[in-house]
Amino acid sequence: MKYTIGYMQNKNQQIKLSTFFELLRWNKPTGRMILLIPAGWSLYLTPDANPTFLMLLRIILGGLLVSGLGCVVNDIWDKKIDQRVFRTKNRPLAANKIGLKTAYSILFFLILCSFFLTLSLPQPGRILSISLAFLALPIILIYPSAKRWFKYPQLILSICWGFAVLIPWAANEGNLNSVVLLFCWLATIFWTFGFDTIYALADKKYDIKIGINSSAVNLQNNTRITIQICYLLTSIFLALCGFINQMDFIFWPIWLSTAILMQRDILKVFPEEKQSIKNIGNHFKNQSIYGGVLLLGIIISS
Repeated sequence: MKYTIGYMQNKNQQIKLSTFFELLRWNKPTGRMILLIPAGWSLYLTPDANPTFLMLLRIILGGLLVSGLGCVVNDIWDKKIDQRVFRTKNRPLAANKIGLKTAYSILFFLILCSFFLTLSLPQPGRILSISLAFLALPIILIYPSAKRWFKYPQLILSICWGFAVLIPWAANEGNLNSVVLLFCWLATIFWTFGFDTIYALADKKYDIKIGINSSAVNLQNNTRITIQICYLLTSIFLALCGFINQMDFIFWPIWLSTAILMQRDILKVFPEEKQSIKNIGNHFKNQSIYGGVLLLGIIISS
């Protein structure tokens, strides 16, 4: 069935609902889950560790809105670049399935929805969460440009991902005064840098040809060891969270298993001849699974 919800610049060209889902990447759940998982770590590592259903719903909806917002911003910045890269050439903006004016309208709508969702948060966390959201927004908006002026744009993305930890904690607790939150934030930063560096390997040859930056390009022969260190630090920081929160015994075999699997999966995309789009995509999906298993371990051990 074909759904139409708007019009592009050409009078008779209709936009399908599926095109909007493609633009926001809502048709690719792995990318949404890998943002929501650290938010879940944060919520269930709070001193209360029992967020209400309404709070969970708000955080999930917020994650969907912000991840969609980030994808729209990315595609606006990178329209011309995406047209030259095999993996991205069929994205709605790159393939001219949707116009820039429409994309900007969607972007504004998502920002507005995110703002009103933040306003709906209960006190005492509302003001702090709004402040964090305003701090995050400009970083999200400029992140896609980073590949033009910064050697390691994945670090900027990691900082964006870090707000997925800070805002849920602030919403639930009304403060950021916790060493557990610090360790959870650091785990998220290093995890994101690691998996997004591997994700960037899929476009490495195009990035070099076009002349744009990524950690996959600039780390060169140090790429694998850097990712291994990132995943190791992720595991260590989450272990510290578990130790401080006095997690039940069941958390630790789950933690150990995921720590080993994260390291094992790196070897599936190295050396270079293993770096097919399929293998890289499988790595990305597996990280979402491992992060989800860790979240389950945190929930049942809290």
